Amino acid sequence: MRARIRTARKAMVVAAVASLGAGLLAGCADDGGSDGSSSGGGSGGKTTISVGLFGTMGFKEAGLYAEYEKLNPKIKIAENVVERNENYYPALLNHLTTNSGLLDVQAVEVANIAEVTATQADKLEDMSKVSGVDKSKWLPWKWEQATTKDGKTIGLGTDVGPMAICYRTDLFKQAGLPTDPAEVGKLWSGDWAKLVQVGERYKSKAPKGTFFMDSPGGLIQAILGSEEEKFYDSSGEVIYKTNPAVKAAFDLTAEAAKKGLVQSQTQFQPGWNSTIANNKFAAIACPPWMLGTIKGNAKPDAAGKWAVAVAPKGGNWGGTFLTVPKSGKNVKEAQKFVTWLTAPEQQAKLFKVQASFPSAPSTYTMPEVTGATNEMTGDQKIGPIFAEAAKAAPVQVIGPKDQIIMQGLTDNGVILATKGKSAKEAWDSAVKTIDNKLDQ
Repeated sequence: MRARIRTARKAMVVAAVASLGAGLLAGCADDGGSDGSSSGGGSGGKTTISVGLFGTMGFKEAGLYAEYEKLNPKIKIAENVVERNENYYPALLNHLTTNSGLLDVQAVEVANIAEVTATQADKLEDMSKVSGVDKSKWLPWKWEQATTKDGKTIGLGTDVGPMAICYRTDLFKQAGLPTDPAEVGKLWSGDWAKLVQVGERYKSKAPKGTFFMDSPGGLIQAILGSEEEKFYDSSGEVIYKTNPAVKAAFDLTAEAAKKGLVQSQTQFQPGWNSTIANNKFAAIACPPWMLGTIKGNAKPDAAGKWAVAVAPKGGNWGGTFLTVPKSGKNVKEAQKFVTWLTAPEQQAKLFKVQASFPSAPSTYTMPEVTGATNEMTGDQKIGPIFAEAAKAAPVQVIGPKDQIIMQGLTDNGVILATKGKSAKEAWDSAVKTIDNKLDQ
């Protein structure tokens, strides 16, 4: 869910993180209550469950905290938010390593879950043992991502990021392309190279000052999200340099950049945000949470001008887990809360409000999903498209340093192809950056 860029250095060498420590995890305390306390005692005899999150996960916005507090009058929820995972995760990893300063509930982004599961599982409760937790309620691949080799499940999944392509119907129409989602999806069905070919068609008649796609980083992220293996193999070996799927995705993205089909922008940075507001691109790789990002940066007149089409191949981008540290002040209450918060009914409510797509398949036939619309996409029923994408997503191998590798491929790699570098020069730069960071 949302942009999760950059990851941790090895915890014991992150002096800056150690100094920030609890300040980052305390973050921007935003609990919606009266006293902002995140201690076990709470106020007025209530138990306060402290929740460490990054970005806007939407639990509060969807009214779920208020609902749980109403159901449990002696409980108060204190949400502590750090805006970007690149700041949140290193501090969390440091606290897990030292087993101190942890909140009652800690979110972990999917790109970090492999590292946490492999190295920090002993600091976290086994949620599979909690009353009311049934693994069959989650997508099998989502459940497995937070499960250790000896069968302990250290986090319960919230959302997933099934991949689609969101596009501006007005810009497609001006460029002579179809605008109906079913017809648009047929243009690139089954092949990411076809998407680039559509980009060339768009460019030939593009409205002045616009690009086909938002960024090279978004394109390569989407392509690699549809591969079973990308950076690691099933034995845990780093294979990004030798995996032909990674090089093919890199080269296709570099080709799109060389042809001027993607903006020279890094996603989720101020410059990129402004291109949404100013209608500078026509299409974007689009998990459900991306609609929230679009809405947050678009001008009011953009509402209803977007549509969602099936991606060339099924894939996943993003998703979060909620963990319960053993050293938390309110472990039992936190386990009960996380179990409730990740139940299918709550996941469906979250999607309806926040476009965070459920990891619970039973929700895919609920009216909150089947009938879901979005302010940016008008009357289009978007739930079924994302549901099919979620079911088609491959069971992907996730490694402990996925985020470092992806960031190197994007921020130090394909972006250079938009600045005049050859695909080889961009690849060499990415590899050098990645290998240096992996050696740290």
